[in-house]
Amino acid sequence: MKRSLLFIFSLLTVALAAVAQPRISSNKETHNFGQIEWKRPVTVEYTITNTGNQPLVLTNVTTSCACSVADWTKEPIAPGGKGIVKASFDAKALGHFEKTVGIYSNATPNLIYLKFIGEVVQEIKDYTKTHPYAIGNIRIDRDEFAFPDVYHGQKPTMTFSIANLSDRPYEPVLMHLPLYLKMEAEPKVLLKGKKGTVKLTLDASQLKDYGLTQTSVYLSRFSGDKVSEDNEIPVSAILLPDFSRMTANDSLNAPAIRISETDIDLSVPLIKKKKASHDILIANAGKTPLVISKLQVFNSSVGVSLKKTVLPPDGMTKLKVTIRKRDVGNKKHHLRILMITNDPLRPKVEINIKR
Repeated sequence: MKRSLLFIFSLLTVALAAVAQPRISSNKETHNFGQIEWKRPVTVEYTITNTGNQPLVLTNVTTSCACSVADWTKEPIAPGGKGIVKASFDAKALGHFEKTVGIYSNATPNLIYLKFIGEVVQEIKDYTKTHPYAIGNIRIDRDEFAFPDVYHGQKPTMTFSIANLSDRPYEPVLMHLPLYLKMEAEPKVLLKGKKGTVKLTLDASQLKDYGLTQTSVYLSRFSGDKVSEDNEIPVSAILLPDFSRMTANDSLNAPAIRISETDIDLSVPLIKKKKASHDILIANAGKTPLVISKLQVFNSSVGVSLKKTVLPPDGMTKLKVTIRKRDVGNKKHHLRILMITNDPLRPKVEINIKR
């Protein structure tokens, strides 16, 4: 009998270990640069998501040649959280290329490969593929700036490429820059048919509150240009609490959020009803109080009601989510709720809503 119980216990242990683990996924397996210019380094950014239920740690990232340099998120990625892997490529020869990026982690399998491909040319003539977004006679390679999650004091940068298809020299200027953003153009003046880069630096120490900060900047199309929807570029960043000074003892006694679900579907009840609601349970499985310091919604159709914002160890509360059908608007817009907590392994929780 003892052996049978021991055997069953061993099976349960193995089964639970198989269920409780991090899982790694990427927003893309292959990135196609198209044509790139010789001796002009380019960077690919992969968004890594932890689809498991334990923290994901990216232990190392390698590239298939010395012409590539990798960078990646070093902090543990909480369940449902996102990190980034970047690979910079400085081509040494003309022609087609195919390179791999190896990502080592504590997930199973512990190594996955992503690719980037393209063609190195002496000079790019057609900018429509490499710079798909047109603002007047200026073309750019991205239409928004979504900075990765940041902490106070950090100064992350994002760069976009810009091409001048007008018939005169052009000076790139981003209008309505808030205090926490600075831009730098290289070169400062683009001649006709030439391209350059604009680097945007975010000073996280200037952000006033945790959670999502959104704004818009406006790319001038010519000297004396004015702001409008036609030259608008959205910018966003999420400021998270900084736990870098936590001691080992603090980590052992930290709060730990548990949430019943992070994806809810209200599409069926909204077919017949003008309003639909759904309850989500939130618990603290840690040893110190869990504080929900921020709860943000980004659409007037979404309403939230949270009974408690501070949960003691083993405490539980209910988050009620309500959707009003008449205010939902464009279905292309992603409905979500952002929650900021003092759980060092899961400071950001996103709840996605299907309607």
